Amino acid sequence: MEQWLQKLVSVKACETKALLWSFSNFFCLLCSYYILRPMRDEMGIVGGVDNLQWLFTGTFVAMLAVVPLFGWVSSRYPRQRLLPLVYYFFIINMLVFYVLFQFDMAYVGVARAFFIWVSVFNLFVVSVFWSFMADLFSNAQARRLFGFIAAGGTAGALAGPLLTTALAVPLGPANLLWISALFLLLAVVCLHRLIAWRKGITDDARDNPQAQPEEQAIGGNPFAGISLVLHSPYLLGICALMLLFTTLATFLYFQQAQIIRDSFSDSGQRTAVFAAIDLAVNSLTILIQVFVTGRLVKWLGLAGTLLLVPVLLGIGFLLLGLTPVLAVLVVVQVIRRAGNYAIMRPAREMLYVVLGREEKYKAKNFIDTVVYRGGDVVSAWAYTGLRTLGLGLGEIAFVAVPLAALWGWIAYGLGRQQTRLASTQGDTT
Repeated sequence: MEQWLQKLVSVKACETKALLWSFSNFFCLLCSYYILRPMRDEMGIVGGVDNLQWLFTGTFVAMLAVVPLFGWVSSRYPRQRLLPLVYYFFIINMLVFYVLFQFDMAYVGVARAFFIWVSVFNLFVVSVFWSFMADLFSNAQARRLFGFIAAGGTAGALAGPLLTTALAVPLGPANLLWISALFLLLAVVCLHRLIAWRKGITDDARDNPQAQPEEQAIGGNPFAGISLVLHSPYLLGICALMLLFTTLATFLYFQQAQIIRDSFSDSGQRTAVFAAIDLAVNSLTILIQVFVTGRLVKWLGLAGTLLLVPVLLGIGFLLLGLTPVLAVLVVVQVIRRAGNYAIMRPAREMLYVVLGREEKYKAKNFIDTVVYRGGDVVSAWAYTGLRTLGLGLGEIAFVAVPLAALWGWIAYGLGRQQTRLASTQGDTT
């Protein structure tokens, strides 16, 4: 196994267990989510395409309520208890929705609540996972291993749509919630194995000054994430990066919803198209993550890697502006999502490795949830405003091109700053 892994990724023998458990953890997380994602997208249409901006607003409000709660819990519980608690919370939520779906799955109120909940679930569990990864591995390890770990999530994201496609009809959509909950429970098992691996490392290195607080709570107040962001130009830059990313992703999501709604009249056909797009995205993503991402950071550096996806998306929006049809949209969406998952996301998570633990959990969670969904809300209403002004899909795509350029400029600057911070800590190789 080690020889096979070393052909794909530069992993040391002492890191193999942690790499495989991290891969498996992310596999289970995203498999759980991608079982639900086609259901969420269909619930968004059931709730009304013209009301998507309200669903995004509802998601943002939900985030505002959840983030302080997470800050309070993380201040009082050590890592080995905090992370499983987050997963158990969402498992209970799944069982509640299962009960609600027994009454009427097509009920608009339940459909909208489910859309909002899945949007919160996705961001929250993935944010907590990457906080753990940034805490678990050093900067040098992150540059070598994060691409392969991200591939575990992509493998799960491939398995999820396959399970949904195969089981949605014979089992019924509501019963998929049980399967999703099972994978989330398996993710908890992986968490415990990783915590045990980390404890073994620190037990063997008691002279390490970071070894002592490993099993202690992070401390601080529930709103520390906000103050940490406001007092750090580096974290504010990551906020800007996130806002531009969500703006462009939201524009493309709204365009996707409108074009697919106009192209297919049947709910089942639309769900199948969403699942097919997920399958195409994740197939391309895993190939890039396994064979390209780690090498890309080595060849281009972190700054050049972060710049790559904004450049490609700017070209994609330009093409969509010239030809706003289903085929072009699918190609641009696949490139955008695959580029994000395979390249931008692992590289973006490397930005946090050089920070302290409170920044890795509280500030990062605030950025990944509240700032992310805040960007969704602003861009959703901005998109609605542009449509109200009479702009068509192609014209809105042209508006997105300079935003992609600004996104690339900020990404490149953050990559260079991360490299400087890592060099001051002596952790660059």
